[in-house]
Amino acid sequence: MGNFVAVFDACVLYPAQTRDLLLRVARTNLFKARWSAQIQDEWINALLRTRPELQARLQRTRELIDQSVPDCLVRGFEAHIEGLELPDADDRHVLAAAIHCQAGVIVTANLKDFPEKTLKPLGIAAQHPDEFLTHVFDLSPGAVISANFTPAAHHTNIEVGVIVRDQASAQQLLGFVQSLRTQLSEADAIQTDGSRQFSYRYLMLFSGSELS
Repeated sequence: MGNFVAVFDACVLYPAQTRDLLLRVARTNLFKARWSAQIQDEWINALLRTRPELQARLQRTRELIDQSVPDCLVRGFEAHIEGLELPDADDRHVLAAAIHCQAGVIVTANLKDFPEKTLKPLGIAAQHPDEFLTHVFDLSPGAVISANFTPAAHHTNIEVGVIVRDQASAQQLLGFVQSLRTQLSEADAIQTDGSRQFSYRYLMLFSGSELS
């Protein structure tokens, strides 16, 4: 799956928790994450409409996002836009970017905006971030877990930190959260990186309380 390409829609970059989780998982190299400058514009402008005071901070966030994954930006896709038909014409740039970078999936929370009848002939599927993250997790649980935990330098036993911190994000990622809980259901699930062993004592969600 390492050569598999996924385009992130603006709606999955807008929520900070979902965005950070997707970007951390993207760094596993289990797939290639892509987006365009226009996709970045879309979520940032939507947030600025209600939080204009965040403009400088969001510019920095944008730069960090673009630096987080090698070759993430899709360019030169505009020629594909004109011939595309979607329920909302403003979404055509997302599909055009996916076509141009030969993506197999568009990761979006707005599945109705990317109907299967339009995408399937193009060899593209639209997937909710919950479905997408669950598929990636099933492919390599250890890589996804490792991408989300940074061990303190002086500890060998790590209390698992926060993967999905806020309840709203967790409710949108129920399948993924369940996969995590199942994988980490034992008190001491050991992962070896070749030189050190880390004991993942427990999975903590919602800033210190377990998901019920």
